[in-house]
Amino acid sequence: MQPAYWPWLGWFHRVAISDMLIILDNVQIDLNSRTKFANRNRVRTKDGWRWITVPLKTKGKFGNLYLNQIEVENNQRWSEKHLNVIRHNYSKSFFYERHETYLIDLYSRKWKLLTELANETTRYLLDALQIKKPFLSSAEMNVSGQKDELLLNLCKAVGADTYISGPFGRTYIRENLFEANGIKVLYHDYKHPVYPQTYERFEPFMSAIDLLMNCGDKSKNILMGEEGIL
Repeated sequence: MQPAYWPWLGWFHRVAISDMLIILDNVQIDLNSRTKFANRNRVRTKDGWRWITVPLKTKGKFGNLYLNQIEVENNQRWSEKHLNVIRHNYSKSFFYERHETYLIDLYSRKWKLLTELANETTRYLLDALQIKKPFLSSAEMNVSGQKDELLLNLCKAVGADTYISGPFGRTYIRENLFEANGIKVLYHDYKHPVYPQTYERFEPFMSAIDLLMNCGDKSKNILMGEEGIL
């Protein structure tokens, strides 16, 4: 999967049901896409939800950029703003204090590359959700290819017999290509759980920090659909 800043629950559920996670960080991304999550995600507020977005150095750069080369724009006070947004909206949550020290440290550091920041938030959430899986970077694997051929070659490089794709993979993955190489393709259609939030009226598709702040040690069971339905 592509790196993401404070990923949502479905991202982690796919990791939890897999044997290995490969971060797809040496591919190009359209920074103007409305579906991008590499540098932003959603947090719950009393009025619904809002984006927290990491500003990027894109001046003078056109078209698609390689993910592992994108730099964070640190001339803006985004880190202080993100910490304040999370603190303001989650300080009354049951488990906010458990994560506050980490958040203060995270946002006190200067981040050069977006992938470094995204991977840091991802690793923290993986640990907090007690999901322990091998974590590889495609940029370090020396594997070539485009689109589904790249995915296939990454699977072959680690000896995979099954590839779990997101639901949009149905539009471009050639399953026969994978099957010819002894690899089965499954599609991940995550059924989002409903769980207690700080504010009334449940909002789905938040960053996984929303679940952790509100549900603590029960978070993984809720993530996996084992409890938490209101």
